[in-house]
Amino acid sequence: MRRVLALAALAASAVAAQPPSAERRAATEADYKATLARLGIASLRPGADGYNRAAANAVNYDEAKAGLTSPLPPLLTVAKPTARWWWTVRRPQLVRMIEDEMVGRVPATAPTIVWRLDSTAHALKDGIPVLARHYRGGAAGTKLAIDLWLTVPEGAPGPVAVILELGFPEGFRFPGFPPQPAPADPWTAQILRRGWGYAILDPRTVQPDDGAGLADGVIGAAAGGKPRGPHEWGALRAWAWGAGRALDLLARDPRIDRSRVAVEGLSRYGKAALVTMAFEPGFSMGFIGSSGAGGAKLLRRDFGERIGNLAASGEYHWFAPAFLLHAGPRTVDDLPFDAHSLIALAAPRPLFFGAGRFDADGWVDPRGSFEAARAATPAWRLLGAPGLVGEAYPAINEGRTEGRIAFRQQDGGHSNARNWPAFLAFAARQWRLSAAASPRR
Repeated sequence: MRRVLALAALAASAVAAQPPSAERRAATEADYKATLARLGIASLRPGADGYNRAAANAVNYDEAKAGLTSPLPPLLTVAKPTARWWWTVRRPQLVRMIEDEMVGRVPATAPTIVWRLDSTAHALKDGIPVLARHYRGGAAGTKLAIDLWLTVPEGAPGPVAVILELGFPEGFRFPGFPPQPAPADPWTAQILRRGWGYAILDPRTVQPDDGAGLADGVIGAAAGGKPRGPHEWGALRAWAWGAGRALDLLARDPRIDRSRVAVEGLSRYGKAALVTMAFEPGFSMGFIGSSGAGGAKLLRRDFGERIGNLAASGEYHWFAPAFLLHAGPRTVDDLPFDAHSLIALAAPRPLFFGAGRFDADGWVDPRGSFEAARAATPAWRLLGAPGLVGEAYPAINEGRTEGRIAFRQQDGGHSNARNWPAFLAFAARQWRLSAAASPRR
């Protein structure tokens, strides 16, 4: 079991690409050290060790020892909150705090993305006639080449719903691991059978996934050669921003119902999908898979990955530099928010949280995501919608899908595959409810 959990930890922190070259590793380490120096950080507390159970910082997988290190910061901070107060006072407060201390701000110099159609094909996918298009996004004066693939069923009677995946056209895999066998019923086929479409945005083409890449991608294009300031964006916010620019394109397509576009991601891209839902209001729903620390997991829970792992040289570039302070001179308890606050920025839109079983996906702390969703529920209730319905933690393969927030822990590992059917059923129900409540549809 320990080996399985260690491999899950590796998978959760691995980059879905070829391992970086020695030159890129050196550039990453140089930027990492320079970032710490600019912040005045002499040393950082180590993250959880997922391999050595005898280490002083050995990862905790014991629920009895996973209690909060401090109470969660309150979500609603006045005695009689109203929806107007949420939109005009509290939500803007949370946006500023989470930007400044965690994901970073999008600078005014962020490039304007111009999309061009690269290729079009009429094809059969899973026995269904489709129109498949590849788009390339660029910006004047930059080397950006953002890849977006769109597949919609041909002959649909009207605009279709679309699921945008943050992922890879060749399928999700980790370096050093053999390619996974193709599933018997791919998520793409499940979507097409519903008469919907899907899109795939490769986040690596928006922003490279290492510290060396901070000089490139949209972050590098916006920075003009300058190092990041303490509150400037990291890769998670850049990937979310890229999803928003993809949505700009999709929303102009008459074959797509712009009110029914969801975003989905797994692992680090599950984190990015949650950040997308928090900061890109045009997405109507999110499927957040195994997002762990820095995503839906409560950072104050000592279970699986810790903030020290996020602040290490392999992951620091996902965040605003100021976030690293909370693994050094400050602690996680000094954060004026936690994952429930990030989740609440998506209210009242639907969210589906998924994870694998504890012995194969414990690094991401599935229960920590459930507790965060429960703690975020008051924002949905304040806005007139049910959040997460049910107090008890569900059994494996038992979904909590009655409210606007859903949670399901499947009996597999670090993957969304076994949660796709439940998510798509949830999405269909939520979009029907939204259509019935909207006078515009």
